[in-house]
Amino acid sequence: MLAILRKEFNAFFNSLIAYVVVGVFLVMLGLFVWVLPDSSVLEYGYADLGTLFSTAPFVFLFLVPAITMRTFAEEKRAGTIELLLTRPLTDWQLILGKYFACVLLAVVALVPTLIYYFTVWQLGAPKGNVDSAAVAGSYLGLVLLAATFAALGVLASALTRDQIIAFILAVFGSYLLYAGFAALASVNVWGRLAYPLSQLGIAYHYGTISKGLIDSRDVLYFLSIIGTALAATKLTLATRNW
Repeated sequence: MLAILRKEFNAFFNSLIAYVVVGVFLVMLGLFVWVLPDSSVLEYGYADLGTLFSTAPFVFLFLVPAITMRTFAEEKRAGTIELLLTRPLTDWQLILGKYFACVLLAVVALVPTLIYYFTVWQLGAPKGNVDSAAVAGSYLGLVLLAATFAALGVLASALTRDQIIAFILAVFGSYLLYAGFAALASVNVWGRLAYPLSQLGIAYHYGTISKGLIDSRDVLYFLSIIGTALAATKLTLATRNW
């Protein structure tokens, strides 16, 4: 598995994918956090990184699928998937190696945003007047979110040999799980079922963790989606239908 992880991770940085992903992610977040007047921290008048953590999920909705779309689709298109599967690797080793390489790249994209935290720390009055627990929880939420989107993206890539289709499937599936249930629950027809329905969506659990409240039920929710998506990827590969 580690050999696949290293191979995939190095492949990202041997091409433009990693640099484009990290660059676009940082530029987009930088614009929302520091430049655009409607969301800039400098316009708030108090030290808060809420803009970063409310914007990042929607940026991830597109950037994580851009990372994962080539994982299996490209192997199928190039005809190298058969070669990989004849090596002394189990399907799980192959899947997890590719999956963790995608997650690691998403985490690498997040690391430079720590500069935003230290900047806001310095700008606080008094210095350091930042809700660090909420910031730590939000970063954990973003890592879990990226891991979840990556699992869905790897599944989408395993379902097709076309990278564009894999990208579209991943974006659609990720958005549906992130915001779809909340949007459905907002329709005024559910009554008491509206709240339980919203809890089925990723946005609810991400929002809870972002408050600094690390509940094992929220973590288990993310791990359940990741496990289910990866298991579905395993079943897809087991069919050998390509």
